[in-house]
Amino acid sequence: RNAVEAMNAAKSWSKTTGHLRAQILYYLGENLSARADEFATRLDDLVGAKVGMGEVEDAIDRLFTWAAWADKYDGRTKGVPMRGIALAMNEPVGKIAAFAPDEGPLIGLVSLLGPALAMGNRITLVASEPWPLAATDFYQVLETSDVPAGVINILTGSHSDLAPHIAGHMDIDAVWSFSSSDISGVIEREAASNLKRTWVNNSTAFDWKKPQSEAFLDAATEVKTVWVPYGE
Repeated sequence: RNAVEAMNAAKSWSKTTGHLRAQILYYLGENLSARADEFATRLDDLVGAKVGMGEVEDAIDRLFTWAAWADKYDGRTKGVPMRGIALAMNEPVGKIAAFAPDEGPLIGLVSLLGPALAMGNRITLVASEPWPLAATDFYQVLETSDVPAGVINILTGSHSDLAPHIAGHMDIDAVWSFSSSDISGVIEREAASNLKRTWVNNSTAFDWKKPQSEAFLDAATEVKTVWVPYGE
């Protein structure tokens, strides 16, 4: 409940310019880069293998990528059968809750918050169950990167316990999940009662190290179509 209240209090974020959102995402990447060695050591300790630096570098690159998209994913103009044009305008979904994957505790988290932030959404992230410390450490980066309070919220805990409450919450606009297939099923069932948008992986493997597609931007936006008539 507190996370939703925090997102509600940060509703002005959706009205910020793409340029400002890009700047903040760049700050996030730069501040994570400044602490790269610290985060790499933490990830090595968590997973028990020397993979931390590679994941940190991927996460930094991912933040810069979404920063570059923040002021460029604007929509398009379409022709219509009558005199006029239709403007397809991309707008933020609003308040998103996202369940992070178990694989890639840092890159998975960053890959979900990046497009949501870039498109003007407020997001509550449920950290990876086995590796929550990666998310709580990242919160320290958020505090030094000009991210307004309430725009990004991080929860830790059991995905199976949190999923039904989050998916059934009437004041959350969309739920994403890259957790287990059981969690995907719970989210889709609970969200059906309030027609909430969902995006779940149904346990399909996802390679978080690969460049991300526009599917993430699509999931982070709603399209408003405006018809503009004109005469001869």
